Amino acid sequence: MKNTTIDINESTIKKYVESLRPENLEIREQVDVGYSYDGKIVILFEIRPDWNDRKKKQQFDFAKIRYYKTRKEWNLYWMRASGKWEIYEPFPVSTHLEKIIKIIKEDKHSCFFG
Repeated sequence: MKNTTIDINESTIKKYVESLRPENLEIREQVDVGYSYDGKIVILFEIRPDWNDRKKKQQFDFAKIRYYKTRKEWNLYWMRASGKWEIYEPFPVSTHLEKIIKIIKEDKHSCFFG
């Protein structure tokens, strides 16, 4: 039996990622957006060809959202230039995934999209 909460969360994440993806398939070959989700941790990433070998794709993580079941809350992290995740201090926690996604969309401090 599938977990309905996980399905709803993944649907929310998928819808957001689809809104970020370029419509043009040729552009997607140059830059695209994807995600991974294991029911607890969401990683949002950009996909680009390797600068040295255009046939290989590279993944650049830009946001991490982690669900803490015991606290029933989502925590938002951003990727520092050092490659380390850091809690997103302006709005680090929410009980609603949609609010976290809204914060990423707004990106008021240019932590997610530069």
